[in-house]
Amino acid sequence: MGRSPRLIGAPETAAETHAILRARNGFNINQLAAEYRALRASVLRLWIDECDPTAPDLDDMIRFNEAIDQALAESVRHFSAQVDQARNLFLGMLGHDMRSPLQTIQMTAVYLAALNDGGKISEAARRLINSGSRMQALLDDMLDFNRANLGLGIAIAPSIVDLAKQLAEALDLLRTAHPDHRVDLEVVGDSNGVWDGRRLQQLLGNLVLNAFKYGTPDAPMRVVLTGTAAEICFEVKNSGPVIERSTLDRIFDPLHRGAEKEHNYEAESHLGLGLYIARKIAEAHGCTLEARSDAIETVFTVRLPRSR
Repeated sequence: MGRSPRLIGAPETAAETHAILRARNGFNINQLAAEYRALRASVLRLWIDECDPTAPDLDDMIRFNEAIDQALAESVRHFSAQVDQARNLFLGMLGHDMRSPLQTIQMTAVYLAALNDGGKISEAARRLINSGSRMQALLDDMLDFNRANLGLGIAIAPSIVDLAKQLAEALDLLRTAHPDHRVDLEVVGDSNGVWDGRRLQQLLGNLVLNAFKYGTPDAPMRVVLTGTAAEICFEVKNSGPVIERSTLDRIFDPLHRGAEKEHNYEAESHLGLGLYIARKIAEAHGCTLEARSDAIETVFTVRLPRSR
């Protein structure tokens, strides 16, 4: 009836403990559920045999089945949490361990390009550098996603920075990698403050790359930074199709892409985590990231409080 007391000092119920043990022993969720199915069938058969020739009390039997269902729900919930945590830890360690060999490959490619400037080797090295940069971005997204799923949040290291300078450097790199797109930076007011400049560059990069994928290709994009006494606000503005309200409500969800890009190679080369990680970076700074869209433009707005 749900009135049984929990043992003093017990961190979880018997069903939750059962789930932890099964997860650690490599069971899958079907095997976990099969144990409850076997338990239910065995008890019911013994119960009926014990009551023979009279029938078991129907209310008691219903209550027993409800108890089994409750225990099964607790086990499945706890088992899934254990499996998710183990998977996230594994992916985090895998991504971390892959960084070193990837950095070695990129450094070697840069060295080859310098040795044979302008030749065939340099062109091959350039492709290798670009591919390595894309792999590095995917690994960074995966590691940040896992940190967020593990409840660790996005790690930041605040210092005194000139945000206008930080954003300008990030945009220079993006223009080099995407020469077909135009991005203008407008700065108004004081842009100095205490933030993690590298993380805010990553946030801006994710917003701009998203605009590259979904905005009008030949239309210029604007990044507008405005500093006031209370906050710094920067916006990424681009023209393109209007984003529906239903899509805007889910646009920061992980693994979410716009429907029109589902079969596009450029979209498939990303994990669909860019906007999710951008919002997590904003939250780590105690600020907000919002999106709006109309027939004129789509705007992503970041507001950084100076008092943080």
